[in-house]
Amino acid sequence: MAKKSKFISSKNNNKLQEIGSLIFNFMNKNSAKIYNYKQISDGIDYKNPRQREQVIQSLHKLLSEKRIKETEKGKYIINLNIEGTLTGTIDFNQAGNAYVRVDDMKDDVFIHSKNVKDALQGDKVLIVTYNFKGKKMEGSVLEVLERKRDEFVGVLQMIKEKDFGFVVCDKKSINTDIFIPRDNIGGAKDGEKVVVKMTEWKGGEKNPTGEIIKVLGMPGNHETEIHSILAEYGLPYSFPEEVENEANKIDKTIGGAELEKRRDMRNICTFTIDPKDAKDFDDSMSIQKLDNGNWEIGVHIADVSHYVVPGTLLDDEAYERGTSVYLVDRVVPMLPEILSNEVCSLRPNEDKYTFSAVFEMNENSEVLNEWLGRTITHSDRRFSYEEAQERIETKEGDLTEEILVLDRLAKILRKRRIEDGAITFDRSEVRFNLDENSQPIGVYFKVSKDSNHLIEEFALLANKKVSEFVSLKNGKPTEKTFIYRIHDDPDPAKLEALRDFVGTFGYKMDLANTKKVAQSLNKLLGDVKGKGEENMIETLAMRSMSKAIYSTDPIGHYGLGFDYYSHFTSPIRRYPDLIAHRLLQHYLDGGKSPNKEEYEIKCKHCSARERLAADAERDSIKFMQVKFMEKHLGEDFTGVISGVADFGFWVQIPENGAEGLIKLRDLMDDSYSYDQKNHLVQGSRTGNQYQLGDKVTIKVMKVNLVQKQLDFKIINS
Repeated sequence: MAKKSKFISSKNNNKLQEIGSLIFNFMNKNSAKIYNYKQISDGIDYKNPRQREQVIQSLHKLLSEKRIKETEKGKYIINLNIEGTLTGTIDFNQAGNAYVRVDDMKDDVFIHSKNVKDALQGDKVLIVTYNFKGKKMEGSVLEVLERKRDEFVGVLQMIKEKDFGFVVCDKKSINTDIFIPRDNIGGAKDGEKVVVKMTEWKGGEKNPTGEIIKVLGMPGNHETEIHSILAEYGLPYSFPEEVENEANKIDKTIGGAELEKRRDMRNICTFTIDPKDAKDFDDSMSIQKLDNGNWEIGVHIADVSHYVVPGTLLDDEAYERGTSVYLVDRVVPMLPEILSNEVCSLRPNEDKYTFSAVFEMNENSEVLNEWLGRTITHSDRRFSYEEAQERIETKEGDLTEEILVLDRLAKILRKRRIEDGAITFDRSEVRFNLDENSQPIGVYFKVSKDSNHLIEEFALLANKKVSEFVSLKNGKPTEKTFIYRIHDDPDPAKLEALRDFVGTFGYKMDLANTKKVAQSLNKLLGDVKGKGEENMIETLAMRSMSKAIYSTDPIGHYGLGFDYYSHFTSPIRRYPDLIAHRLLQHYLDGGKSPNKEEYEIKCKHCSARERLAADAERDSIKFMQVKFMEKHLGEDFTGVISGVADFGFWVQIPENGAEGLIKLRDLMDDSYSYDQKNHLVQGSRTGNQYQLGDKVTIKVMKVNLVQKQLDFKIINS
């Protein structure tokens, strides 16, 4: 029998594949460079004769796989046109590893930190994929196709006795420090927080070069940190002068020929209900009893589209911003103040141009007739949520009868919506009491009450009916281009994992169909109220949900239980609502359906801006929570485990929402390992467990304002 070649044995093939990966990753550090086999052998530290023979064999294997090319005999270069290359967006984690999100692929591609090359957070990259040692598909970055950003926030660290320094940035934004030559320091001092612009990153160099373009101040200072958040997310401090000038020149008069185009509803009882500190009022409601005993309910929205016209600087700026951003101590508005707080805002005792959804409803909250179109309205009263709630609870005060009718109708709408499959996540939001210097002096939670639900239900009704008006005719889809707010069904695998996990606590879930899932989730959320596992199960249930986005494809909104849904009610602060207003009026005027692809691009942009705004708002809340906890350094609190990872777990303090990390290496009583499936860590010797949702006593050990982080220590009770 002929002797089988050792080079095609499974063991040897795996070894060559392993060496091939080392070669490829080494060459890919500078993909434009040509290498000979000696340079490659030295680069991967394979230097003895046997190892160099293996390098040669691996090079032949890479050539046969077309992962590298031979430019001339014995000289090799990375092949950037490899079959199996993919293009996607890279997302780093705190450990420096990354995932690349590729369109139309269910799973993201894992990229080890040593294979990310010079890619940065959010960059569009070209990657090559492979299955290493039979494991799940991984990849390596071949090339950065498009930088998401070139400006970063960090702290300048000058090198002693040298005339250069490095800017150390958040590792989630950029996984290396930026070299700053003497001429590019721009007056910044050692230790200051700065904005740095990356100017060059030569192939093969560890650090990019940059120049400091703005000094923010000393780390930890309130204004420094808030301006750091603005700079980190590219949020503008103010509007360009030419945009402000254009806004100031807008015709703000009410009357003339424009009135003839609108339904006049100024003589009907109308009011707004908003947060007590609100300055812009997007929506108002009107109510009157009809002769037939039914109610006419009007949902009136600021007609921003009358003032902000496509093709203007004002519209370009609003589109670029996409949304208003609400940081803890300030707002970055989508529109200049003269529009957001004055001209468009539905302030009391002022005539305003509005876009309205008017419904005839019976006592059972059934919509018998509807009308959509442009109006002129007059708000008679501004209510805060607290004032409206007082009327609901005490049944006393001005306009009590009207508010009670709306409350009664809203409760029926809400009950019916839940019965039809809506999911009732009703989590409270953390808010801060600030002093005159914007320092946090207290923490409270915004809890939705009947007055909040009243406004929410009629806004949902208006959004739904506007979407259905465009999308359906005689019950059949019209296929007209529109901008939808969509929410896909949950990932079945995540739901199954949730069902299995809550089953260990005695809760059951029925995953037979979409409606059963919604009913099960609502029952689960109700059953855990007030119990020790409430926070844990609510968190896991939220994580099982998809993210809501904007799209021209009306797949429905799972969380609300609606087949068709759009955002229509907040055009002062959301650009998608402005798009919806324009398209609705276009169709009311008999216009034909515009190009869908153009609007899909707008949808993706608005979704991205919304995600960015949410991240910035979350960062500002974290900063304020850490700032608030500064005065509680060394104090003990009872908290709930809110997250578990392989390096530690997070504990949240219920009374203020602050969250801190317990590192596993700081647990001295045992050696702990991570159980991902059961969301816990467990001691190998004692069997002691710390699980998501457990109550623990902690001491506040460290406050880091710059990193917006708290470190806690477990206190043994």
